[in-house]
Amino acid sequence: MKTGLFIFLIFPFLAVAQTSFDEQNTSASNMRLNITNLGTFGNAWRGYRDGSGDPSCEYPAGSGIEHLFEGGIWIGGLENGGNVRVSTTAYDQAQGYSPGRAGFEFTAEIGSVLQQRSTLLDNKNFSLDAVSHEDFVALFSDKNVLIPGTSIPISQHTNPMNVTIRMETYNWNYTFSDFMVIVNLTIKNEGQNFYDDFRIGLWNNAVVRNLNVTPAGAGGAAFYSQGGNGYLDSLYMAYCFDATGDPGFTDSYIGQKFLGSEDKYGFHHPDIDSSFNTLNNSLVLDTMLKVHYNAWQFNNSSAQYAFPSNDNQRYGKMSQGLNFSPCWSNPSLPNCAGQNIQADLNAAGNRSDLISAGPFGRFEPGDEIQIAFAYIVAPKTQDGLPNTANTPVQKTQLVANGNWAQTAFNGEDINFNGRLDAGEDNDGNGEITRFILPSPPEIPKTRVVAGDGKIDIYWANNSEFTIDPITRELDFEGYRIYLSKLGFDVTGVSNLANDFNLAASYDLAGNGLFYDNGLDRIRLSQPQYFEGDSTPYVYKYTIENIQNGWQQAVAVTAFDRGNEASKLESLESSFLANDYRVFAGKLANNSMSENEPFAYPNPYYYGSSWEGKSNFQEESRKLYFANLPKRCEITIFNPAGDLIDVIQHNSDYNGGDIRWFQTFGSENAEENVFSGGEHAWDLLSRDTQIISRGLYLFTVRDLDSGEQFSSKFVIIK
Repeated sequence: MKTGLFIFLIFPFLAVAQTSFDEQNTSASNMRLNITNLGTFGNAWRGYRDGSGDPSCEYPAGSGIEHLFEGGIWIGGLENGGNVRVSTTAYDQAQGYSPGRAGFEFTAEIGSVLQQRSTLLDNKNFSLDAVSHEDFVALFSDKNVLIPGTSIPISQHTNPMNVTIRMETYNWNYTFSDFMVIVNLTIKNEGQNFYDDFRIGLWNNAVVRNLNVTPAGAGGAAFYSQGGNGYLDSLYMAYCFDATGDPGFTDSYIGQKFLGSEDKYGFHHPDIDSSFNTLNNSLVLDTMLKVHYNAWQFNNSSAQYAFPSNDNQRYGKMSQGLNFSPCWSNPSLPNCAGQNIQADLNAAGNRSDLISAGPFGRFEPGDEIQIAFAYIVAPKTQDGLPNTANTPVQKTQLVANGNWAQTAFNGEDINFNGRLDAGEDNDGNGEITRFILPSPPEIPKTRVVAGDGKIDIYWANNSEFTIDPITRELDFEGYRIYLSKLGFDVTGVSNLANDFNLAASYDLAGNGLFYDNGLDRIRLSQPQYFEGDSTPYVYKYTIENIQNGWQQAVAVTAFDRGNEASKLESLESSFLANDYRVFAGKLANNSMSENEPFAYPNPYYYGSSWEGKSNFQEESRKLYFANLPKRCEITIFNPAGDLIDVIQHNSDYNGGDIRWFQTFGSENAEENVFSGGEHAWDLLSRDTQIISRGLYLFTVRDLDSGEQFSSKFVIIK
């Protein structure tokens, strides 16, 4: 059990982090997965302990709902046909990764970091070699017995397999694919030994909990013991869900799926009966490769499903899956003694799980194997039953998302047979290009302006020149404008995929598609330019009757017309990659004598409806000062004249000075848009003390003109 969390060697970790350890979080998709250059996934809640706030595997982004404690890659085989050898990038450890800890046997060389690439032209990491909107690339190996640059030995790692792994991870911001991260591995034998019955696995300790509701590790072992596990045979995907922990707050799944593999003998997948052998131009049977699934009680050797404590046991987990036990599908068989494996795993518990593919043919020095897995998250489809039911209906979206991951992997291999057939070579390079998704138009370049009771949205016409990678056509059709539901941020689990409402839709006129209403009514007579921004904004849409002070999310998307011949439905760019958090309010004030500043709500009642609930409740209050000058100082006193707080305001204010916006606003404070004449206060003193109820005074001093104004507000608890 994961008790005593994070009681580990901090200083060695930090020292190595400067030389051979690097970690990043995915940010293109709606899934925030922590990835390291050592082949581990998830950060074992480090981000909640070290003050960085970096998520481990959060979905939806910004929700606080975590799905993974830690994960990693396993490889194993019979060295020269004899003894078992296994190496792992991560393993059951209550404190997670630390330099030299047993089970973390792969290292990167000094100075090695995660390389970043992007297919997006306006991304600083744009590269012609990129596969997705956000690639991470790493190279690591198990050949070192000491952490590079240190004298720290890797515990129990004295006989390396001498294997290197090049890892590439991919994630996209498309609405139809922003729930997955693909892990593409090239595994190379750089030693002098060969390996028979070679196997490759992805291990994970999934933990699905809402950390805004229940802090990480709260209650010790009880925190981790709420997960239900399972395996979808048809998709080769293991999954985990919160069976009993945070009902109503963690209605989502995480899956880990095998996608496909290739070595010198050909392409391998359990659904393909044969593959083409490029070595001798003959057809060879490929019925041996299987995907094995296993699960065990985390770090518990005495449980019914005991964890593997040595290489032989780990290899056994990779080669003898629970899904191949006769009792897996028929627990009534005499030898099963009534044991129902699937029901056992569905029940709440604290488990690790593993999917592994193999065996591969003899893995000789210099050989390479390519293999791909996917991390997939999905909301539970509501059917009126509790999470413990884990019904096929509840897994509907998980299955759909798993199929999208497979579609991305298949790429040009449309009929998925591992060979390039006639009509499949879209890019003309003579080989299967994988990891391709049909593409919606480019995200419109957008600018949002907050006003008094309104929001103005401007955007450019860049989307109209996007060429679809599948049809090779300019197939732009129109734009959609979205507005969030009022209170989406504080009335439940925030998920803009569900909380956005369509505010307006405009598409090309005269082609008989969609509304056929044209773009003229939103087109400006002259492009709009903003200071410091050379983009010509061609379109404008105004949303009226917005309540000041409340957070609204807005987004503009572009969609295409689809392609019936290719059986492609209309695709839409991601609103989650183009959303802005907007706070309508008063504009910057030019004369306080004519337009007096004020505080609202006044009186202020604790538990105001826009506050929401979090682990930082007393730090997440929010009161506004409005009608403020462009640059001013706000000073707050109690009636006795004691100074409570001093606030510096300017018209570029983005809410980054108080906790509420960190908890409920955008992940990036720069995406919070204010009107320029309002500033929020958290009702804490300058020493972060909770203030009492009563009457308070405030003064506003214009830093440009010297003009001053005084007023008061009341706090009622």
